[in-house]
Amino acid sequence: MIKFFRKIRQRLLIENRFSKYLLYAIGEIILVVIGILIALQINTWNENGKISEQEKSYLNRLLLENKKDVFTFTNEIKRLEDNNLKIANLGKAFKDKNSSDSVLVHSVNEYVIYGSLYPVFNPSTSTYEDLSSTGNLNVIKDTQLRDHIVGHYEDYQLVESNFKINNEWATPIDAQLWIHTDALKFDTSFTSFLFPNTSTEKLAQELRKEQAIYMRNAALHYWINEDCLVYLKQIKEDTSTFINVLEIAIEKKS
Repeated sequence: MIKFFRKIRQRLLIENRFSKYLLYAIGEIILVVIGILIALQINTWNENGKISEQEKSYLNRLLLENKKDVFTFTNEIKRLEDNNLKIANLGKAFKDKNSSDSVLVHSVNEYVIYGSLYPVFNPSTSTYEDLSSTGNLNVIKDTQLRDHIVGHYEDYQLVESNFKINNEWATPIDAQLWIHTDALKFDTSFTSFLFPNTSTEKLAQELRKEQAIYMRNAALHYWINEDCLVYLKQIKEDTSTFINVLEIAIEKKS
């Protein structure tokens, strides 16, 4: 093709047809420019296609992680509610003067193993961290959707901060149980075997003497659980709404 155009130019020059040569040269330049523009447009289409695929990939990853989060939040809500039930049973066993020794000891076992554990907030944030750390948030073309994504993970940070504040506030108070009593002897899952064998009757007697410190500790965990449950239930509802937003966005791009 290049040789073909070169021959035309040479023939026009030999025939001294300069005006036609000039028109031909201009036409050739125009053709080159058009070719460059077409190549640039094709490259732009390819780049836009890659960005669009990257956007869909991120949205699908966000969708999967948030569905996992709803499952995680549901389990944690159930765990905290179950633990508060165990704490309530502990309170009943202490307050009921007719409660048997075995019921009291069992209630303390349940409290030490489960009820004394702290709330946990552990959402999946790897995709959002990828988006924000790499500057790829701009891959999400819909600004309203992008703002929704940022706002959603800011809510996660708020919940995480609340859990951290509760745990830090409770730790020094919580420590008193473990410092001033042998509560770990009631942890039949791990540490009770380290203590001397003691009859249920004697264990119950010790517990009744230490009732105040056990109930103060139990009340502490009950309060923290209830406070964190409020945040968990709200963030679970918000996450379900966010999932719907993501599903609609993904469907539009299909």
